[in-house]
Order: sequence, then structure tokens, then C-alpha cells
Amino acid sequence: MVVALAACNSDTSSDQETSPDDSNDTPDTSEQEAEGTSDEGNDEGGLVEIFSWWTGAGEEDGLLALIDLFEQEHPDITVDNAAVSGGAGTNAKAVLATRMQGDDPPSTFQVHGGDELNEGWVAAGKMQPITSFFEEQEWMDKFPEDLIDMVSKDGEIYSVPVNIHRGNVIFYNMEVFEEHNIEVPTTFDEFFEVADQLQQAGVTPLALGDKESWTATQIFENILLGVLGPDDYDALFSGDIPFDDDRVVEAVELFEQTINYVNEDHASRNWQDAAQLVANGDAAMLNMGDWAKGYFSNDLDLATNEDFGYFPYPETDGNFMVITDTFGLPDGIDNEDDVKDFLAVLGSVEGQDTFNPLKGSIPARVDADPANYDEYGQDTMEDFTNSRLAPSLAHGSAAPEGYLTKVNQAVNIFVTQQDTDNFINTLVNAAADLQ
Repeated sequence: MVVALAACNSDTSSDQETSPDDSNDTPDTSEQEAEGTSDEGNDEGGLVEIFSWWTGAGEEDGLLALIDLFEQEHPDITVDNAAVSGGAGTNAKAVLATRMQGDDPPSTFQVHGGDELNEGWVAAGKMQPITSFFEEQEWMDKFPEDLIDMVSKDGEIYSVPVNIHRGNVIFYNMEVFEEHNIEVPTTFDEFFEVADQLQQAGVTPLALGDKESWTATQIFENILLGVLGPDDYDALFSGDIPFDDDRVVEAVELFEQTINYVNEDHASRNWQDAAQLVANGDAAMLNMGDWAKGYFSNDLDLATNEDFGYFPYPETDGNFMVITDTFGLPDGIDNEDDVKDFLAVLGSVEGQDTFNPLKGSIPARVDADPANYDEYGQDTMEDFTNSRLAPSLAHGSAAPEGYLTKVNQAVNIFVTQQDTDNFINTLVNAAADLQ
């Protein structure tokens, strides 16, 4: 299993983290900063190595602010910020797999809640349960039950969620929409009508950067959610609904129709490059996790609900494609108390409200202060509370790594060849990895 994880590619997100999760390919400065930090540590204090792929603007800002808060509360503990750059955590996950295989785990590491955590590291015996720690911190009612389930296996909790990203959101250039008198689409039919109108006006309807194919997989998963609804979407990955179901075929056909509206150079762009097209007005819309909101605000200095707006992916209103970054307690570390001190800050209201406004995400806790977030953050917090949650396939929550790797490869081929039968057959054959 660990060898398979070492081979995982950028097709798992995002938080692109930035996911995707979520990271971008800006040069990593955090490692140099971390070297200076750890060299100057108190010889009598502890050391906590925090392993992540948060090296891009916004996400790195959030991480550094969180580290500053921790060091203020625990000046006797030095932090080694062991962030590894690379889009979607590609490089970080490969480095992590090698270290875990060699019994050299970091003190704690970023991992998506859901199958990436539970069917990966927990199933491999590489994580320690922290259920009693949750109880000591009085957190059992501070995180949504569905979210606790995403970081639990066999009745034990294994990780602390620090944030929530939403994957089923479309960001759009407000000036382009206003110029062409376009209303926000809520159905697939309305979306394609808008796309036709934009295309006729010489504007790319939907920006895509699938140099790393998880971005296209994210579009596909949102269409699946829109066609199936949250219950049958979950049933698909639990094996109760087959991948050659008529509704899956319908979703694939809608996916094919959708990718005919993207920019021609999509294969040479990453998600940030695609976001630039929307920012510049060359494209109208972008389906991306809301780390893109952090990118628009922090990197491009765009104003929420002035320069860019947002709406749920068509047919998914009332549903929330959830992506959560979490940190746990690896097995075999010798500084458990220091790591628990970090996890306590990570899971606190202050910690989450320090990190998430800079990251572009919302807090995982239900009692965080909405006043710390802009209009997008407050809207997303309300939706998170009132929506049905669905685990993201593209970001490792809905299915094991082996299945996701095959899906990403199949999506990459489908975007190029648009062979529906071949795509469905690949999904069906890969379903053995869901068992």
C-alpha cells in the first residue's frame, strides 16, 4: 500500500489543497525559513516537524500564522516547517510515502480526511487513535458528526480537521457576466445555454488547467453529484450502485459536453493559470475548490463580489462537496506530548480563525466566529452547516488511492479522446479497488 502511495501523482488534490488540494507552484520559501527557525530552537525544549504541501501564497501565509500562534503559546517548542512544494501535494505525498515506509514519520502531516487518511495511513497501521484526546479537548460536539466520521475508522478518531474547502463551486468574472447580461446558471441546461452565449461572444466559457488531471476529475465528480444526488453518489463509491448505471453514463455524457467549452490550451495549464484566464476576462468561469478564492484575493488582489462572484455547480445547490485538511499523530514518533500541543492549537477556535481567513477556507469547527471571514467565507460557512456533505473523489476522500489514480488516468484520456464506452469500462474495471 505504501509503495502504491509513493507512486501517487498530482491527480490527488487540493487543497490543491490549495489543495489540491490546494497548493500552487510558486517557489517554496517556507523550507528556508524553517531551517532558520529550527536552528535557533531552545535546546531544552521540544521540536515539532509539520509536514505539508502548503508553500503557495495564501496557504503558506495561513500556515505561518498558525505556527506563529503556536510558538507564542509554546515558546519552549521549536517548529520545523517541513513544507514540500508542488501542485496538489504531488511531491509531498511521494516524500511522505518514502519516509513512512522507512519508519521515519514527521511529527505530524497534512492528509485529506476520508479514504486518503482512513484507507491509506490508518489501514496501514501508521497512525495512532486520538479519540481520548478529542474527549479531553471537549471537541466531540465542536465538529460536525459527518466530519468526525471522515477522520474515523472502526470507531476511533485519527486526525484533527483544520479547515473545510468546497469543491462544487464555480467562480466567475462579474464584469464578463454583466457585459453579456448573463444570469447565474442553476441547471445543466442553463449552464450550456450560458456557455453557448459566451462562446458566440468570443469568451471561453469555462477555464480549465488539467496539466494535472485532478482538476478535470473535480468537474466530473460535481456532475456525478448533480445527476445522482448525495445518497446515490455515496452509494456509487460504496459499491451499491454500479459504474455502468444509466445515470453514470448520463453524467459522463454531460462531462463530455462540458469539456467542449474549455480553453484549447487546457493541457498546458495548471489551475492557477486557468484562474488567471478568469481574472483577465479571457474566460468567464472556473470550477475549482475555494483555495481559488484565496488565490484571487491574496495573489491577484481581486475583490469578492466585485471582481469575482461564485455559485454552486449546477444541480448541486444544497450539497457540499467537502475537502478537509487534517493532521494526526503518526505511529512511532517520540514527541507525542509536543505534537498534541500543536494539535490542540490547530483544533482550537483561535487556531482555525487564524489559519482559514488567509487560506481561503472556512473553519472545521462549528463555533468559529463568522466575523473573521469575508462574505464568501460567511456564505460558505452557512452552506456547510445547512447542506448535505459529499466526500470528494478528486481529493482522496471518497475512494482509495488506487481507484483514484485509475480514475484520474481515465479522465485524462477521456478529455482527449472523448470515448464514453471506454471511460465507463475503465470505471467499472477499476471498481475492484473500492473493495
